[in-house]
Amino acid sequence: MRNARQRGRNAPVATRAAKPPARTAPAPAPTPAGAALAGGRARLPEAPALAPSILSADFARLGEAIAAATAGGARLLHVDVMDGHFVPNLTIGPPVVASVRKVTTLPLDVHLMIEDPDRYIEAFVRAGADMITVHQEAARHLHRTVAFIRERGAAAGVALNPSTPLSTLDEILPELDYVLLMSVNPGFSGQSFIPSVLGKVETLRRTIDRAGLATRIEVDGGIGPGNIADLRRRGADYFVAGSAVFDGDDPTRRARDLVDRLRDARRGA
Repeated sequence: MRNARQRGRNAPVATRAAKPPARTAPAPAPTPAGAALAGGRARLPEAPALAPSILSADFARLGEAIAAATAGGARLLHVDVMDGHFVPNLTIGPPVVASVRKVTTLPLDVHLMIEDPDRYIEAFVRAGADMITVHQEAARHLHRTVAFIRERGAAAGVALNPSTPLSTLDEILPELDYVLLMSVNPGFSGQSFIPSVLGKVETLRRTIDRAGLATRIEVDGGIGPGNIADLRRRGADYFVAGSAVFDGDDPTRRARDLVDRLRDARRGA
């Protein structure tokens, strides 16, 4: 009996199996302000639209600068992302885009002037980008990259440097929501407009219209009061302006002046 009782004391005690912790669904990623419902194209702003480039704003008062440009009639915010490799400058990443997303409802137009852009597209969309532009010169498999952007719910654009011919887009143009034509060599703000881009805008507009496409044309670099109306008449839709908006004491007035010039210009006139 003693041995039996001892065996009973030493016997393992049956325990109730613990329940596994309940699984919780991952938090959804932030939805871009201009994104369409699943299965549809991302919505783009109506044209013409001024897109102030925040790279030229005072980053110590960035929220105030964005509010001022918005009050002046801006309909997009252009975000220049540079990596110090594709262009000789280093700027901002997804955390800044996420911060900007918190202070504005305007669509965020993120321009990736970087090598290997595929590595970072997901992060920028999650941060709040509504439009993602990659450079034809930097994307090795452009069709795949454009499809990836669209799958993530953002509008897909391709940028061309001033010396890159329009013919490089022949096979991809029907897949694009917009084309960004650089009117300066990318890398720095405050450069002078390259006049030959005026003819490039006209040629691209004719190509888009003849093909019956809805692709928009964006122009970036050296845009100001002296050329914005001419660019609109030649067929451009979106106009990136940095210094012309933020170099001065009154971004609201400066943005409104550009918007008024766009309103008075008629495409094709």
